[in-house]
Amino acid sequence: MKQLTLGMIGLSPGNGHPYSWSAIFNGYDQSYMANCPFPIISQYLSKQSFPEDQIKQASVTHIWTQNKTTSNQIAKATFIPTIVDSYQDMIGQVDGILLARDDAENHLMFAKPFLEAGLPIYIDKPLAYDAKTAQKLFNLQQYKHQLFTASALAYSPEFILDSSQRAALGKIITINAVVIKDWLRYGVHVIEPVLKMINWQQPIQKVSVTSTKLTKVVTVAWQDGLVTTFQVLGDSSAPITIDLIGKDQSIRLVHTDTFTAFKNSLQHFIKSISKQNFPPSQEFVMQVINVIEQGNLND
Repeated sequence: MKQLTLGMIGLSPGNGHPYSWSAIFNGYDQSYMANCPFPIISQYLSKQSFPEDQIKQASVTHIWTQNKTTSNQIAKATFIPTIVDSYQDMIGQVDGILLARDDAENHLMFAKPFLEAGLPIYIDKPLAYDAKTAQKLFNLQQYKHQLFTASALAYSPEFILDSSQRAALGKIITINAVVIKDWLRYGVHVIEPVLKMINWQQPIQKVSVTSTKLTKVVTVAWQDGLVTTFQVLGDSSAPITIDLIGKDQSIRLVHTDTFTAFKNSLQHFIKSISKQNFPPSQEFVMQVINVIEQGNLND
């Protein structure tokens, strides 16, 4: 398989994914990356071995951000050869698009031309804040599986239950998940991995929300009796955790490896382009959006 070319679109406030995702494909220049406004990216990249830990099957060759200076900074830090004046200029120049912005209110605007052009696209989490907008994006697909969207934490090794853990838990009674920052942009980081652990196809019976100035707790009761609780903690430094309470045992899962989570999700996207696997199903993504929307509406 030939090496794929990718176009990178960024940057939204507080989100450094154009730096980190591009580095995972292209490698990075330490001196330029030192000026990245997200120091945690340099920290976890420095723990990897390059070029050994790069994704070899693709490279980021084009970039657009709303600021030419920012585009130039990212390009120099991650060896991107081409800066485009308009993001639509990437059509016909690349094999796929990385929409590395988590301001979901703008996803439809940015993704529309690429979906209509038939380009595979990875849209950063969450796809949308409501089911109506998410459905509009899926409706723009020119073929099935063109659109890939996911939280990278759904691919975090720490958040994937193995068979021995499932056996030890017994019947899962409740799951409590904790994430930092805000519900609309970051709740998805625990919603997706939790839904992958349960029967997510079943109906939701009730959603209740408790909010304070600092935190928000969204409790979802499912048809089979399982209760899942998602708590967002604002500007806390708390780790991202998922506590599973089973009939026989309890297990705490803690997210620690951001690089591997990103790499795994991006690798999954590349394999979906080459038809080696499929993106998360539309039905799964819509259930994730359903939880996000209900948690927002019930506030």
